[in-house]
Amino acid sequence: MPDELVHYAVADAVATITLDSPHNRNALSRQLVTELFERLERAGGDDAVKVVLVRQEGKVFCSGADLTEATTVGMEEGARRIVALQRLVVTLDKPVVTRISGAVRAGGIGIVAASDVAISADDATYALTEVKLGLAAAIISLTVHARMSPRAASLTTLGGEVFTGSQAADHGLVTRAVPAEDLDHAVADVCAQLATGAAQGLRESKRILNADLVRRIDALGDDMAALSARLFASDEAREAMTAFLDRKK
Repeated sequence: MPDELVHYAVADAVATITLDSPHNRNALSRQLVTELFERLERAGGDDAVKVVLVRQEGKVFCSGADLTEATTVGMEEGARRIVALQRLVVTLDKPVVTRISGAVRAGGIGIVAASDVAISADDATYALTEVKLGLAAAIISLTVHARMSPRAASLTTLGGEVFTGSQAADHGLVTRAVPAEDLDHAVADVCAQLATGAAQGLRESKRILNADLVRRIDALGDDMAALSARLFASDEAREAMTAFLDRKK
């Protein structure tokens, strides 16, 4: 079996889930998504855990879909799994915090948007790059467009350009952006604050907060997964993805 790509540790009522797949910049490969599912479910069932923290090892939080897999095995199953991953984050009975530094692209932004609290370095970079490859931010629109203001969603989705953590906070995508040197302290403070809540209070409050988002995912998830798979399989997108991968070699 390949080395594990997602690590799990618990301390002070916080389960820390770390993405660690440097060979593909923490892309959402089948293995990484499977392991992330398992770690989230493990945290959800752990009575010693009140808060879940998702973070990355290295300079990239998540580079989006694994384009190598997408160009070889397609995205039919992968798209459905990423919809389900977002739903799991949204419906987990414990608050999920994301810590973002470095780069986050495309599908990775869906993890950020699904989380309850997102703390970003102000110089982290974000981009909804799908449009550049003949794709659309379909499956992650379920959470991303629910968080961002409509004008910001239009600009970032149609433009596909890079924006900063500070801009992500202005757009409503992340909760707060702080200087990079303050990121760990800010995340620790938020996790400690959330951990003071009673388990039942956290669970029921999160269900109220995310009720509309769950309904949105359930109503649109299948259609967005089908659209995403169709676009990934198109000649235009496959040509663009192949060219992109060739430039990265």
